[in-house]
Amino acid sequence: QVQLVESGGGLVQAGGSLRLSCAASGRSFSSYAMGWFRQAPGKEREFVAAISWNGGRIYYTDSVKGRFTISRDNAKNTVYLQMNSLKPEDTAVYYCAADRTTARDMAHRIRNLEVWGQGTLVTVSS
Repeated sequence: QVQLVESGGGLVQAGGSLRLSCAASGRSFSSYAMGWFRQAPGKEREFVAAISWNGGRIYYTDSVKGRFTISRDNAKNTVYLQMNSLKPEDTAVYYCAADRTTARDMAHRIRNLEVWGQGTLVTVSS
């Protein structure tokens, strides 16, 4: 099983950009679909984006389409989330997750995903 560590969060003004990284240690990173999720204060954790093991399938929640880009580098055991045109409503703790399901199913299996990182805080000021 892999272990996940997120980085790249911080404070940014509305309209700005951040790139989150999720580094995986352990074996068989390339056998996992990877996803990004977020949890705002007082709200449930929600799906943001997911990518299949080889990057061939990518999915986004509607609110981030056209602004966020998920990618992965299996040689570096890392998945990224490039976030552009950030809005105050994007403020949340962002988590990456790994699962040996399909990328499409990650959004629907949020309570049963195999591995979670510890999260990184993104704060977007208006």
